[in-house]
Amino acid sequence: MPDPKAVILIVEDEDELRLSLRNFLERHGFEVQVASEGVGAIKILLDTSIDLIVTDYRMNLLGGDYWIRFLKRFCPDVRVLVTSGFLRSDVPMPFEVLLKPFDFKVLLERIDSMLNSALTSDSPIG
Repeated sequence: MPDPKAVILIVEDEDELRLSLRNFLERHGFEVQVASEGVGAIKILLDTSIDLIVTDYRMNLLGGDYWIRFLKRFCPDVRVLVTSGFLRSDVPMPFEVLLKPFDFKVLLERIDSMLNSALTSDSPIG
């Protein structure tokens, strides 16, 4: 189990889903920051050390391909899980994808897995 004090940034433009995810992850011991779009997320990324980003793909303000390219270029050391109900399997994506709608328990399992792999990948390969 990863450090329950891991900081997760949720970037989701749907208010109800964003707040539900925040409450769910906080109940599981994570510190959670939220943004409704990419520009707000950038402000948080500048001010806060983030361990993992759970982000929607399609958002009105700085979403889609530009947001993914930003994350890849400027946040290479942060784990990213992209959620979407619109992505097709033939669209190249440099990050893990979780298709909507998803079960929150499945999301929690993916987060745990990604944070655990971050811990093991920090150690040198022998």
